[in-house]
Amino acid sequence: MTALQVRRPKFDFTGDVPWEWNPANPQFSFFMNATSIIAVCFEQMIVAAVQEAAPLITDPEAAAEATAFLRQEAQHSATHRKHVAALIRRYPGLAQTMDAATASYDHVTKTTPLKFRLAYIADLEATFTPSFKMMLDNEATLFRPGDDRVASLLMWHFVEEVEHRSSALVVYNAAIGDRWYRMRALPGVVRHLMGVMRIIADGVNEHVPEADRKVDARTLLPTFGMLHTLRQRFARRRASTPNAFATVPRRERLLAAGRVLLSQTPFHDPADQPLPEFADRWFARWNAGADVTRWYTGQPVA
Repeated sequence: MTALQVRRPKFDFTGDVPWEWNPANPQFSFFMNATSIIAVCFEQMIVAAVQEAAPLITDPEAAAEATAFLRQEAQHSATHRKHVAALIRRYPGLAQTMDAATASYDHVTKTTPLKFRLAYIADLEATFTPSFKMMLDNEATLFRPGDDRVASLLMWHFVEEVEHRSSALVVYNAAIGDRWYRMRALPGVVRHLMGVMRIIADGVNEHVPEADRKVDARTLLPTFGMLHTLRQRFARRRASTPNAFATVPRRERLLAAGRVLLSQTPFHDPADQPLPEFADRWFARWNAGADVTRWYTGQPVA
């Protein structure tokens, strides 16, 4: 039986929520805001795909894992929607961006086979443990300086992604079972994800004033970001804004990148991945009944 828990921390985004929620790192602020937008759309696709796959899953343990996975993801989507709604209250034009990103994922749900969608979910979820471990290992510089509501939302989400790190692959293997197809589907997954990121980048540039975002949102796109960096280097200028992960040691960034690449190989097992120490602290606080929605200001951190 699955060990996953469905938790419902009560995050409050009814007040004003700044776009640049971490003023020390505007690039990371933007990257995480984009993550909130994608989380709503992607996790809606997860829920629909796992529900569609349910009749194909005959193993009781895999079925229990799928149910718990679905419920956790539904909570993530609902809570990120509150964060995005707060940003839209401040920048109403972002509603168009949210609608366009949602429509893109709805199109995938309506026009691609279940096999592709489950591979999409398994491929993307496999990248989360190494990526989120890097972030949570460096929470003191990436999250602590920012708005505690947003930081706490993201850390809760990332901890639970690490907790259910194997769930998407369990569902895929139980319903589909073709290890090599997951790799063949990867180019299509990347193309779609880059398309969604372009929708978000263009929408943010259009609807969030530069004075508030501080960065050109197109730096979210890998090609534009690399060209932007090269232009600055050739011009011998310092970057106008630091890299989102400039505070993360270079070795940790390279290690995370290598693990992300390995996560896409056919015989990768997320269960074998090293985990962030922060996750144990987060679960201990939750199990103690303490506040996790204001991680830094709600009570002293042990």
